[in-house]
Amino acid sequence: MQVPQPFSPDDLARRRRRSIAMAAVLIIMVALFFITTLVRLGGNVAERVL
Repeated sequence: MQVPQPFSPDDLARRRRRSIAMAAVLIIMVALFFITTLVRLGGNVAERVL
């Protein structure tokens, strides 16, 4: 007696592509926020006195 698989190989491939796309968008957003923060703080952040 075989148990039917809940997802077809096409479903799994589509889910994998969607996950990769979401990870790429997340990485781009993090990089954008990081660069924006560096630009807003300016170049004098490394030279400030603590």
